[in-house]
Amino acid sequence: MLFAPYERLQYARSPLVEVICQLRFPTILSIGANEPAAFQEAVRKDFPRYAARQEQVPPKVVKKGNATALEPQKPITNYHFVSEDGRWKLNLTQNFIALSTLSYQRWEDFAARLDQPLAQFIQIYQPAFFERLGLRYVNAISRQRLGLEDQLWDDLIRDHYVGILGQPDVEETEITKCSLDVETPLVGGYRMKVHAGPGLIGGGKTDKEVKFILDSDFSAAGQLTADSVPAKLEDMHRFALCLFRGAITDELHQAMGPTPLSE
Repeated sequence: MLFAPYERLQYARSPLVEVICQLRFPTILSIGANEPAAFQEAVRKDFPRYAARQEQVPPKVVKKGNATALEPQKPITNYHFVSEDGRWKLNLTQNFIALSTLSYQRWEDFAARLDQPLAQFIQIYQPAFFERLGLRYVNAISRQRLGLEDQLWDDLIRDHYVGILGQPDVEETEITKCSLDVETPLVGGYRMKVHAGPGLIGGGKTDKEVKFILDSDFSAAGQLTADSVPAKLEDMHRFALCLFRGAITDELHQAMGPTPLSE
């Protein structure tokens, strides 16, 4: 089963490199028109570093008669609020608010970090509703870090995620590219995008080790009320937990140092 239930665990050597939660809402022009001073004051204790950057939006596809054309869009301002250690970041634009971290430990800690900024955002800007909730987990499994350099990927990752690398007559070092990319709806009105396969973090600019990337992005869309957000994020967290545990072998599971985690 793709989402078979598993016991909640915490890994001593977790492969998570980033976790991102994004909430999109109908455009609020005042966010881009004025610096978000009130919001900064509300979150400044936990996110004292601030920066604002102009970002180009992809062109919009529009119909002109029987033809289509690309219509340039105005740049938007992306406001960054960063923790003192640089490991946690809030992003705010006229279309979304997002929390990301490079130091994920457990879901309850992440949810608590999101709760106060989100509550302040809702109080200050009063979005009509949320159009999309997204929760993304990016894992990069390092054989070197785990002392598993002598193992092949098909010893550590289950067959349905390694593709041709699971075949006994395939030489792993000779394969230049092998990945799985899936987009599918899930029960309950959710959607999932998954990318899985060997790859280099940051294009290999600073880290040359090939790692196994398991990047899962879960989302819900519609006219979503603020009250519905916690339960939907909890559902997506459980999808992510079950997906990851079902993707790895017992050998990799044990190598990462699992410890039972109470609810």
